[in-house]
Amino acid sequence: MAESAAEEKLIDVLQFISKERNIPFEMLLEALEAALLTAYKRHYGSEANAIVMVDRGTGEYRVYHRRTVVESVEDPKLEISVKQAGSPYQPGDFYDEEVTPKEFGRIAAQTAKQVIVQRIREAERDTVYNKYARKLNDLVTGTVQRYEQRNMYVLLEGRDEAILPLSEQVPGETFRINDFIRGYVVDVRKSPKGPQVVLSRAAEGLVQRLLELEVPEIADGIVEIMAIAREAGSRSKVAVRSLRAEVDPIGACLGPKSSRIANVSDNLRGEKIDVIRYDADPQAFIMNALAPAKVISVELFDDDGVALVVVPDYQLSLAIGRDGQNVRLAARLTGWRLDIASESEADEARERYLAERAERAGGEEVVEEAGEVEEVQAPAAAAGVDEELVRKLEEFRRERLGGEQ
Repeated sequence: MAESAAEEKLIDVLQFISKERNIPFEMLLEALEAALLTAYKRHYGSEANAIVMVDRGTGEYRVYHRRTVVESVEDPKLEISVKQAGSPYQPGDFYDEEVTPKEFGRIAAQTAKQVIVQRIREAERDTVYNKYARKLNDLVTGTVQRYEQRNMYVLLEGRDEAILPLSEQVPGETFRINDFIRGYVVDVRKSPKGPQVVLSRAAEGLVQRLLELEVPEIADGIVEIMAIAREAGSRSKVAVRSLRAEVDPIGACLGPKSSRIANVSDNLRGEKIDVIRYDADPQAFIMNALAPAKVISVELFDDDGVALVVVPDYQLSLAIGRDGQNVRLAARLTGWRLDIASESEADEARERYLAERAERAGGEEVVEEAGEVEEVQAPAAAAGVDEELVRKLEEFRRERLGGEQ
């Protein structure tokens, strides 16, 4: 009677854990069966083909010796004949004979507890891993818990821990303990201590997700983000386009009185966000990407991936930006190497680039034609050149080369 009450209590506990920890009830029951089987084999031997079954309603557990029904028995421990099993059984069926020891309940309770706890812990880890694996490349929120070796540990949803490595932190950003923080999930790893969720505040994806939160047109697919170039903590350039002619992509991202883009900037601790109109024409796209500087002309060299950009003299420093940031971000945004020149120096810069280009091309031709030198020299004797003179010149050349080495 007491054993039956204990079994019912065990089921109640498993149901409570299932709801409290969000672990499937069936997974817990399977863990219990595995634990009881381990306990049985430890105390009663593992030679028999034993199985343990737990009643899903009452929690009653029974141990069975499972054998396969066969026509001719070769191993009595694993097989039973059709005649012994009885008429309901056919060859290939399983024949389960109950072998539950009388004192098994006490032994099971003592030995299964640690195994069950371990399985529950593993199930929790799998649940946490799967939960954040689905959030890969997405935003999560939490509070700063502690710092260890300059790595920040964040508590997500009050229970799950994540790490924000130093390499994914933004220079100049400071957070205190218990501060609210938004992070971008860049990796979810399995480790002996459980799942490790890796966050980033420096990833370009963080800017994209924040824009999706603030701009309904992006979330609805009306406005599309085509490219992002970011120097975390300082400035980002975002190229957008509209899939509807009546919707202005830049206006949608800025919002009323620039409130939407201001919210994104606030989440990034004051990082400036330049919203650029995307254009399928590379020349137009490069002009847009160099904003706020005005561009006079763009000349493309597709084979080199180079764009020669001419800007007004008074706009040169603006186009380049402080420490070259504006042109650097524009190059990353567009995928072109940008060579910027002022209007007064444009011709000189173009000639210099073309000369360098021709020099590179000439060098390549020399390399390609190097294998033909012998063919050009071979007919020398046939052209009436003194062979002895040629031999002496060749010896002189070799001696000179040897002296230089």
